[in-house]
Amino acid sequence: MTNSVSEQKLSLTARILIGLFAGIFTGLTLQFLISQFGLEGDLVIPLGIGSLSINDFLVNGVFHVGGSIFVASLKMMVVPLVFVSLVVGTCSLNDASKLARLGGKSIGLYLTTTAIAISLAILFALLVGPGHGVEMNTESTFQPKEAPGFAQVLINMFPTNPLQSMAEGKMLQVIVFALLFGVAMALSGEPGKRLAGVFEDINAVIMRLVMILMNLAPYGVFFLLAKLFTTLQWDLILNLIKYFLLVIFVLVLHGTVVYSTLLKTLTGLNPVAFLKKMKDAILFAFSTSSSAATLPVTMETATKKLGVKNSIASFTLPMGATLNMDGTAIMQGVATVFIAQVFGVDLSIGDFLMVILTATLASIGTAAVPGVGLIMLAMVLQQVGLPVEGIALIIGVDRLLDMTRTAVNVTGDCMVSCVVATSEKEFDYDTFADPDAGLKAENVDFHHMQEKS
Repeated sequence: MTNSVSEQKLSLTARILIGLFAGIFTGLTLQFLISQFGLEGDLVIPLGIGSLSINDFLVNGVFHVGGSIFVASLKMMVVPLVFVSLVVGTCSLNDASKLARLGGKSIGLYLTTTAIAISLAILFALLVGPGHGVEMNTESTFQPKEAPGFAQVLINMFPTNPLQSMAEGKMLQVIVFALLFGVAMALSGEPGKRLAGVFEDINAVIMRLVMILMNLAPYGVFFLLAKLFTTLQWDLILNLIKYFLLVIFVLVLHGTVVYSTLLKTLTGLNPVAFLKKMKDAILFAFSTSSSAATLPVTMETATKKLGVKNSIASFTLPMGATLNMDGTAIMQGVATVFIAQVFGVDLSIGDFLMVILTATLASIGTAAVPGVGLIMLAMVLQQVGLPVEGIALIIGVDRLLDMTRTAVNVTGDCMVSCVVATSEKEFDYDTFADPDAGLKAENVDFHHMQEKS
């Protein structure tokens, strides 16, 4: 009884933080123990039926299975959440031209923040010079997947089989079908209204399921970070410490100063309150390294805590999870300068302008391609004549950077949603001003399910 009461006193954010730091501590401790008992991690755990090494039992067993189930559970929610919420939001629009306005504002803001991100990255990389004095083995090779042309990307946005698109998680195709379906419902009169009520009920149930998964998040975060910090290669990070710290610095600068400045300028909202309400989504994004997997939490944060109406959030957030590449753009800017310095190539002002333009436009052109960050970087390097194999130099330290990039991307998604919502007068200022907004919805009482039903 005492344990359950003490657990209720802790907020979800506090519990996630406990899981995060416990996972990091456990991983570092296991890595130390493994290093003391052999490089292969053969510290043996005796079991009743035999024995297993730490790697087999904990790292590749308990931690891997627990973390994978957690991420899979989040991804399970993405397609139904995006489809249902977009349909609900679209069918409630009274003006069909509003869709065009929302799309124009959202894409315009996402491209603007991406251009700012890569410009900052290049500026600080030139000032710091992360590649000066670095002697790395450049015999490694990297073969990027070929990115489709822009025309093919536009064609691929329209599904030939919506169910197959949902099964394969092709989000741009799901978004397009949901928008068309919602518009058709809005134009169908009474049948559309009856169906809209069904979708609203389904949307409420899906959001409750998201809350259930959020309450299990501390355990998933623990498993993910315990495995990561057990296997993290610190020697690679030390060899590239200047590059690593520079990328982290620009990511934090962009995620706090740039987003806060844009939010205050365009909406008048308090940036400190905004960042405080983003804590859960940021922690989820950092742990999962996936904007798509974090999308259910991002939706809950934007609608329940920030005050963005569902008709806006259901449109801007899925688009942001697919198109918004600010964190990746920062990595590309620093990596381009780093690789150029390592290989002794001098880039002109025109080359840097081409890097900014290519990376900004590529955030849309390669949105639906797996391994998008490396593909975009390969495109940028090829555009300015740098060797693509230079990517192999930085892959080893990219895991931790990817976690931070995802946190920045998710913050940018919500910032843009707030800007669009306020411009469309679809924003609840009372919810934003309430520091406890959304906290009640996060509490799931598993002990009184029958009474509530």
